[in-house]
Parts: sequence; structure tokens; C-alpha cells
Amino acid sequence: MEQHYKLYRVRELADGDEDFVKALAEAFLGEVPEDAERLRVAVSENDYYNAYQAAHKMKPTVDLFELGVLQDLIEVQDWGKFEKTGLDISEKLQIVLTAVENATSELKADFNL
Repeated sequence: MEQHYKLYRVRELADGDEDFVKALAEAFLGEVPEDAERLRVAVSENDYYNAYQAAHKMKPTVDLFELGVLQDLIEVQDWGKFEKTGLDISEKLQIVLTAVENATSELKADFNL
């Protein structure tokens, strides 16, 4: 439990309400994997606008669950925001996608979702 994510800040926000913790986990599972896929597609198509939008949307949740890739996600976001055409962002993207996949699998198992 909690190898690929941390619940410290989630529990702090929930103030002891474990149902709320589970609801936040469900929200993560309902949004972040979908946004990560949108990000993957956008980067592969050099769609800077949608890459920026997807990364920007993911930031608060990735930060709240402490996936440990916030700085990498910001770099991908900035790649899109500033249309860094000469920069290969694929390595940073892969770090983010792997973290999301690992956290998603672990959250599903830990919360029986």
C-alpha cells in the first residue's frame, strides 16, 4: 500500500473522513488515467495546446497524491505551453505516464475499486 502514491495530504484534506479519502481515490481513477492518455496522444501528435491543457489539469491531483513526478509533469506542461518545438519531451512524458499507471493500479487494489 502507498508505494506509488502517498495519502498523507489526502488524509489531511479529508480530516479523518475515510469515505472522503475513498471518494478522492475514485476521482483520481476517474480522471487522471484519461487525462494521461490525452497527454500521451497530444505529445505524440505535437499538439502543444492539448498537451498543455491535459498536463495542467493533472497537476493538482498528481501533487495531492504525491506521485513524485510533479516537476516532470510541469516540464511536459511547459513544453506545450511554450511550444518548445526543438525539445524531445518523450522521456519526461514516459516518467509521468509510468507513475500514473503504477498509482492507478495500486489505488484500484488498495481501495478495491
